[in-house]
Amino acid sequence: MDPIVTAAGKIFLLSALRYFLLAGIPFALFYLLMPKRWNRFKIQQRLASKKDFFREIWYSMQSTLVFTGITMVLLFTPIRQYTQIYANLSDFPIWYVGVSVALSLVVHDTYFYWMHRLMHHKSLFKLTHVVHHESTNPSPWTSYSFHVAEAVVEGGVLIVIAFVMPLHPLSILLFTISGFIINVYGHLGYEIMPKNFRHSWLFQVINTSTHHNLHHKKFRGNYGLYFRFWDRMMGTENPDYVKEYDRLQALRFEKPVAA
Repeated sequence: MDPIVTAAGKIFLLSALRYFLLAGIPFALFYLLMPKRWNRFKIQQRLASKKDFFREIWYSMQSTLVFTGITMVLLFTPIRQYTQIYANLSDFPIWYVGVSVALSLVVHDTYFYWMHRLMHHKSLFKLTHVVHHESTNPSPWTSYSFHVAEAVVEGGVLIVIAFVMPLHPLSILLFTISGFIINVYGHLGYEIMPKNFRHSWLFQVINTSTHHNLHHKKFRGNYGLYFRFWDRMMGTENPDYVKEYDRLQALRFEKPVAA
């Protein structure tokens, strides 16, 4: 078998395995094994259907195939020589791997915000992004549930990052894993941030599951992926976000008043 085909098959299978593990474990925990225990953490009380879950998985596998294709182009075609992908870890200090992953998340957040706003333009929404928004009450399976055309644009961020900063394949792997974990949390459907997070400086910077859930519920505002920066700067953050987070905070942590 052609080694390129073999490599593509391995990347797809590993990516699919990552999807089913990193989305499947929290899905099993929150939706199947202990839903009653986590009920007060649920952002929207109504539940999505099995039909929704299977639809999301189907589209996610298509997206995974697209992402595999983009990875193959970057790593195994002549395009690689024009990127800043380097093969030897010793080419940069080992600590740069962590720095490059963090910088990749920052670049991705900027890329995603503006791409996401563009996808909400009325001429594009019905053609592509509507697939993702069929999940008005998202679950972990929603994380990669995109129209094929949107998956191409979503995965395009890896091409951008590979051209603007030096990246080792390990950095690419860690970036995709960490980004997906955050994405699963954003679509979890439950708010799990600790109590003290609300009054920390991180609350002003980092998005929460509540933040992105409001986007799926209202279809407008809260376009950012990892951070609140662009939404706050551009005035697109849902004005009810903090109030909604505080409502959930009260349900999760305040003791009921005795009758």
